[in-house]
Amino acid sequence: MKDLLWDEFQEAVQQGLVRHRSVLDVVSKFQEAGVRISRALAKSVTVCGCVSINAQKNEIPQGANLSLQEIRSYMHDHLNGDLCPTCREVIEEEVGRLLFYTAALANLLDINVYDVLIKENKKLAALGVYHMS
Repeated sequence: MKDLLWDEFQEAVQQGLVRHRSVLDVVSKFQEAGVRISRALAKSVTVCGCVSINAQKNEIPQGANLSLQEIRSYMHDHLNGDLCPTCREVIEEEVGRLLFYTAALANLLDINVYDVLIKENKKLAALGVYHMS
């Protein structure tokens, strides 16, 4: 079922993309979508205040013989709070736009997004914490 959903989404993007068919348009819109996600998160912090960012250096105890799994407990996401419904809706919309242009770029390059997801999932399963960490 999930593979059909991705394939259907990618096909819908193929059919729906009319104005921005140039790879240059698609890449610039893809980048813009990423920036819009960053901006929406910044507004969640600075305008709404539903989340805050408290960023500091992640400290791992020196000399400790820790597994990578144990080290994970010392890594923080620096986020405090939860997105309010309004901010969540905006960020979900922007993530949707990013997915749209990801599918559009994949279409232009004749890449099946679902196949890419399968490959990445296999890498994650095989490499675990060593994969793009």
